[in-house]
Amino acid sequence: MANLKETLKNNEAKGSNISINPSYAMKQLIVKMNGEIGLALPKELSSERFQKVSLTAFNSNPKLQNCEPMTFIAAMMQSAQLGLEPNTPLGQAYLIPHKVKGIDKVQFQIGYKGLLELAHRSGKLKTLYAHEVKENDEFDIDYGLEQKLIHKPLLKGDRGEVIGYYAVYHLDPSGYSFVFMTYDEVENHGKKYSNNFEGGIWEKEFDSMAKKTVIKKLLKYAPLSIEMQRAVVFDESIKQSIDSDMLLVDAMDESIEEDRGLLN
Repeated sequence: MANLKETLKNNEAKGSNISINPSYAMKQLIVKMNGEIGLALPKELSSERFQKVSLTAFNSNPKLQNCEPMTFIAAMMQSAQLGLEPNTPLGQAYLIPHKVKGIDKVQFQIGYKGLLELAHRSGKLKTLYAHEVKENDEFDIDYGLEQKLIHKPLLKGDRGEVIGYYAVYHLDPSGYSFVFMTYDEVENHGKKYSNNFEGGIWEKEFDSMAKKTVIKKLLKYAPLSIEMQRAVVFDESIKQSIDSDMLLVDAMDESIEEDRGLLN
């Protein structure tokens, strides 16, 4: 990691006198990181493919190219360590341009499907899923002494508008829990905690972000591995430095930290 940091500093120092193509510069940085990326990735994922996916994400979004390079590298390394491919149709993770005090930086976000993947890998949960509820579905919940959830989607005709979302986990060998949020509660949550709600990922992928929201709320009370707890805590964070364990790198104070209490 030390060589990479020195390369970034040198590039920044040269930047005032030499115009370097952002795509070329980032490609060279990623190539230099081949060893670090390989060590960070789970064994079943290819370092070559991850580098290609990351560079494609960078090249396809001019706003990412205007961000501080170190924040892109840090977000990319977070994605690598969690074994989640960023900015692909898989919806596992996202590297998102994010303005902090007028400066463009890159925020790392775990996608809805990324949370499902991490939960599956943790071995703590047997199943984890989320669904939307529409106004013409049969739906009933009971948060009393014996929790109960009944959801029967309307199979014929118009199901109507979405009225809410819920997430459920089942433990192995037994036990379960669930949470439900109305559509308005989810929308208000997004507006409160996402600085790029308008025109950002919430607007483009509202359904996925809504399911992610109820899953994260549910996971606050689930028995999770320490690694997954940290991953959830540092979701939607911006980091400006890198380490062999990115989960130990502190997020910027300006990052969204709605789940910081998860480890307390």
